[in-house]
Amino acid sequence: MLVTSKAARFGLLVAGVMLAGSISANDKPLQLAQLTEGFDAEKTYMQSCFACHSSGAAGAPRVGNADDWAMRIEKGMDVLVANSISGVNAMPPKGLCFTCSDEDLKAIVQYMVDSSKPE
Repeated sequence: MLVTSKAARFGLLVAGVMLAGSISANDKPLQLAQLTEGFDAEKTYMQSCFACHSSGAAGAPRVGNADDWAMRIEKGMDVLVANSISGVNAMPPKGLCFTCSDEDLKAIVQYMVDSSKPE
C-alpha cells in the first residue's frame, strides 16, 4: 500500500501505536458485531474523537457546529457511519477507536449528529 499524504502517514503511525497496545489486552478477541457492553458514546467521543471534532483539525466537522454538519447530514447516516468505519479524508479508519464495533461507531456518529443539529 502506497501512502503519500503526510496526514495519512501520521494516521497510520498513530493507528499502529494504538493497535499495538490495545489488541492483545486480556488475550480476548474483539467482538465487532454489536454495541459493546457498557458502551458510552459521549465518553468514547471524548476519548477518541474530541481532539479533531472539537477543533476542526484536518477539516473535521466540529461537533456543535450545525454549518459544519449540514451537508454531511444530508448524505444520510449510512454514509456517515461508513465513513467513520473506513476513514475519510484525513480521518483514519474508525477514527482510531480500535475497540469500537461498527455499532459503537454508529452510536458515536449519532451522538455527534444529535449534538450538531440547529436549535
